[in-house]
Amino acid sequence: MKTSRLAWGASVALVLLAVVVAAMYRRDLDAARERVLDGSRVAATACGPIEYASAGEGQAVLLVHGAGGGFDQGLDFAHGLARAGLRELSVSRFGYLRTPLPEDASPRAQADAYACLLDSLGIARVAVIAASAGAPSAMQFAIRHPERCTALVLVVPAAFVPRGAGMPSMSTPAATRVLFETALKSDFAYWASMHVARASMLRGIVATPPEIVEAATADERARVERTLRHVLPVTSRRLGLINDAAVTSTLTRYDLEHIAAPTLVISAEDDLFGTLDGARYTADHIPRARLVAYPTGGHLLVGRHAEQAAEIAAFLQTASAGEVRPREHGFEAPHSLRRWIGVMRRGGEPREHR
Repeated sequence: MKTSRLAWGASVALVLLAVVVAAMYRRDLDAARERVLDGSRVAATACGPIEYASAGEGQAVLLVHGAGGGFDQGLDFAHGLARAGLRELSVSRFGYLRTPLPEDASPRAQADAYACLLDSLGIARVAVIAASAGAPSAMQFAIRHPERCTALVLVVPAAFVPRGAGMPSMSTPAATRVLFETALKSDFAYWASMHVARASMLRGIVATPPEIVEAATADERARVERTLRHVLPVTSRRLGLINDAAVTSTLTRYDLEHIAAPTLVISAEDDLFGTLDGARYTADHIPRARLVAYPTGGHLLVGRHAEQAAEIAAFLQTASAGEVRPREHGFEAPHSLRRWIGVMRRGGEPREHR
C-alpha cells in the first residue's frame, strides 16, 4: 500500500514537472517566434525574396550572419553601429528565417543576391561585416562586385586553408556533429539542450571553451546566453544550417588577390572551429588585409567583444579617412563613429548620440 502511494506521488510529480517544462518551452518558443517576426522586411529583388532589417541612417554596413543566424544575429553583433551614425543593413542568408533556399545556394549566388538587395533599396556601396559561415559569400561579394564593396571585415571566418591529406579547412568538434543531428533538428530538443547540456552547447554550437565563458564578465556571459537563445526557432533556420554545413565542409580557394577592398580579418587561437588558420591564409593573400589574432576567446571572441568592436570601428574610420582607400570612393565615417571607438575601447556601450 505504501509503495503504491509512493508510486502515485512520483507519477503526479512527473506530470506536474512535464506541465511546467511544457509551459516554459512554449513561452520561450512563442517569444522567439515573435522576436524574429518583428522588425524585418522581405524585399522582392531580381534574385528572389530576401529578408532584411535596417536600423539607423547614414552610410550602410551590410551585416552577414554566421551559421544558425538570420537578420537578428547580424543586428545583435553590430549593436551600437546605428547609434554611431551608420545604417545597419542585416540580411537573412539563403535558408534562414524568411529568405528561401534557392536551387543555387552557393556563396557566389548569395553574393549576387546581396547586390540585388542593394539595387532594390537604392544603395550604391556598402562596407561588409561578415561572421563565420557568412564569410564565403562576403568574400565573393567583394570579388564579384568590387565597385560596391568599400571595406570588408571577416570575423572568425569560414575560410579555405590548404591542408595535407585532404583534411578540411575547418574543424568540427564531436559535439557539433551530435547536436547537428539532434538539437539542431527540433525546437524542443534545442531548447532542452540549452538547459541540460550547456557545456556541449558551448563547444558544439558556439565553438567556445566552456572555461572561457565561465571566467568571463557577467555582460559577456549574458551575450553568450543571448547568442544561444537567439538560435530559436531553429526549425526556421534548418535549411540554412544544412546549406552552410555543405559549404563549410567543402571550402575552396577564392581569388583573394582580386579583393580590392581594405580588409580586416579577426579570429582566435582557441576557436574550436579552427578558423585562425583560414583567417591567416586569407589575410596573407588579400592585398590590403590585416589580421587580428587573439590568444583566447573562442568562436564568439568571449572577453574580446569591446576590443574587437573597437578594432572594427577604427578600421572603418581608417578606410573612410583614405589611408587604405581613396575617400571619394570609400566609406564615409561619421564623427560619432570616432566617438564610438573611444567608448568601446574603454569597454563600455555607446550612449545615444544627440
